[in-house]
Amino acid sequence: MARIAGVELQDNWRIDYALTKIKGIGWVKSSEVLGKTKVKPSTRVSALSSDDISTITGALGGYVIEGDLLRAYRESIARLRAIGSYRGLRHARGLPVRGQRTRSNARTKRGSRKTVGSFKKEELTKQAQQKKEG
Repeated sequence: MARIAGVELQDNWRIDYALTKIKGIGWVKSSEVLGKTKVKPSTRVSALSSDDISTITGALGGYVIEGDLLRAYRESIARLRAIGSYRGLRHARGLPVRGQRTRSNARTKRGSRKTVGSFKKEELTKQAQQKKEG
């Protein structure tokens, strides 16, 4: 297994696919990096030499990836919260940020449905029946 940018890449993966497992690297950036380093995209990770791995690691140095990317993402959200913007409030409350409707959808953000109101009515009818009987 090769280790590039702190990520273990399996030996049987093609290198163009394996690079997409690094946060911040998609298919386009993967092909750019392989073009710069003159490594064939169809090469398996196990067939890479240590020189190839070091050149790929050096080429990835120009991109914001993994921990730096996550840190920048968290800092931007923290900045939005700190200045009290609408987007920051939506992030803080765990609601959709980009204008989606929440009345009928947004189940992933709001959680599973909870029935409201019917439980209290059922309890009141049970209590009323117990008073009549007792």
